[in-house]
Parts: sequence; C-alpha cells; structure tokens
Amino acid sequence: MRKAILVIDRGSREPEVLNELETICEMLKKKGHYDLSTYCFLEVIPPFIEEGIRKCLYDKIDYIVVMPYFLYPGMKLKESVKQCAKLCYDMNIRALIAKPLSYHLLLQNLIVKRVNQVKSRMNLTFENKDCHLLVIGHGSSDKSARIAFEYTIDKLLPIFKSVDFCFLELDNPDIQQGVRKVLRRGTGNLIVVPYFLHEGAHVKRDVRVELNSALEKYGKRDIYITTHLGSGEELVEAMVERAREVESKIVL
Repeated sequence: MRKAILVIDRGSREPEVLNELETICEMLKKKGHYDLSTYCFLEVIPPFIEEGIRKCLYDKIDYIVVMPYFLYPGMKLKESVKQCAKLCYDMNIRALIAKPLSYHLLLQNLIVKRVNQVKSRMNLTFENKDCHLLVIGHGSSDKSARIAFEYTIDKLLPIFKSVDFCFLELDNPDIQQGVRKVLRRGTGNLIVVPYFLHEGAHVKRDVRVELNSALEKYGKRDIYITTHLGSGEELVEAMVERAREVESKIVL
C-alpha cells in the first residue's frame, strides 16, 4: 500500500520558507518511509491544498497523512484541515489528519536549545537561571491558540530567571508591552526567542522592527535574539511521531 505525507503550511513568498519545507519533506520521506512527501499552502502562493492532494493522486497513493504544520490550534489550522478533509472526500482519497505540533514537549525543548545556541555563538557564560526570557509569538484571535502557547511558556518557568511572552499581532500583550514588562524586571541578561517555525518576513523584519521601536521607547539595552524554531531533525521527529499516532489508530 502506497502512502504519502502532505505537509500543509500557511504560506509565504520568502525563499527561506520554501527551502525549509523542501528539507523537511526530504527528511520526512526518509524517516517516515513514505512513498511521497510533499507540501502545500493554505494561502499566499501555490501549490495550494488541492494541488497537493492531486499530486498524491497522480502518484497513485492509497492514503495521505495530512500534517498541519502549525504551532497553534488556531483559525488557520482549522481552515486548512477543513479544506483538506473536504477535498480528499470529494476526490475519493483517504486522508488521516495528524495533530499539529502544539502541546508537544519538543517545543519547550527547542526553545531551550535555541537559547543555548545563541549563548554559545555569542560566547555568553551566564546560566539560564540568571536569564530573563521573552518569547514572541505570532498571535491569534482564536482562544485555543493562546492556551496552547501559554502551555509551552509555563513549562519554561522553572528553567529561567523569568519568562514573559508577547505577540506580533492579533493578541495582547503586544511587543511594546512585552518589552516594557521585562525591562521593568530590572537588570539581567535578556534573550528573545521568535516563536515561529519559519524564517519568513515576520522573523526577518517585523519582529525586529517592533523590538527596536520598543527599546527606543523604553530604554536601550543589550538583548540577544535566537534563531526561529527552524526545520531541524527534532521537528521532523515530532512530525513523524504525530503521523504514527494517527496511522496506528486506523485499520487500512
């Protein structure tokens, strides 16, 4: 029986995002032993969801594991799953919908790893217990997305001196409010983590613009910014785990 895994991403025009998704799909095919591993987008640019499903059909796939590549169970994720389920039904191809990455232990572990990486890169010798952490998420109008984000944040509290969070858009506190709060905590090393899967426009430009604006307003201070969560082996392992969960529950 031939099987495929279809990664559904929100969509971006940034070449770094496309490169990351290509890498992820290559690793998924190998680690998950899939006959086809490909991606599609909910919006912004093709290939869109219908094109991704048709690619699986052309490859004579018997069933698709749909992997929603989202950090939050928000509106975008729900829309992508809804579209995919309907299209697969209409095209008469079996789809197994995997859970997203939210609530996975990997997420807090990745944040700690990104912090340790920036410390190593900058030759910073302080311990995490002496570090203030500010995690910047995208933000969503969907309450379930915020609950999932706060779940991950709470897991970090015992590791750092303090942990705060804020959002780029759609929710509060915004970045201005987040920076003001953490600066009021007083002196101490401050590390900022962009809680994003891709190095898209938000990470490359929007977050940095808002951070610089907040620091100009509330006081200059040295901060250390980690890389985004990225597309490494840990993420792929978590995606394979999510895929196996749904595959193991259904008799094909």
